[in-house]
Amino acid sequence: MHSEDVNGKVLEHWNSDDLQAAMAAGEVVTIDVRTPQEYMFEHIKGALLLPLSGFDPAFLPEGGDKRLVFHCGSGVRSRKVAEAWLAAGHDRVAHLEGGFAAWKAALKPYVGTDMATGAPVPVNVKAG
Repeated sequence: MHSEDVNGKVLEHWNSDDLQAAMAAGEVVTIDVRTPQEYMFEHIKGALLLPLSGFDPAFLPEGGDKRLVFHCGSGVRSRKVAEAWLAAGHDRVAHLEGGFAAWKAALKPYVGTDMATGAPVPVNVKAG
C-alpha cells in the first residue's frame, strides 16, 4: 500500500494482497463502484455495490471502525469516487489499485458466472 496527499487528505492505494488480508480480518468495507451488470457477472465476495453513476457521498455511511475501500474494473472509477469522498469532508479513504483486473490477475478468489447456467460460481477458491 502507498498513500497520496490529495488536498491535505489521504488517498491510499491498496494492492490485492492488502485488500484480501484486510477483508479476511474484517477491517474494511469493500465497495464496488462498477455497474450492476459488471457486478452480477463477477465480483469480489463480500463487496457491496454502489455504482459510480449513482454515487453520492452524502448517502454513504461512514465505515465506523472499518476503512472504506472502493474498487472498480481498473482503478479509474474507484479513484474518482475516493476523491469525491475526500472532497465531501472525509480525511482518509482507500481504493484498490488496478481494480478488479488486478484482483483477478493476482488469482484472488471471486464470484463468477457459470456461462452454461448463469449461476454464480466461486473462482480461484482454494480447496481445504
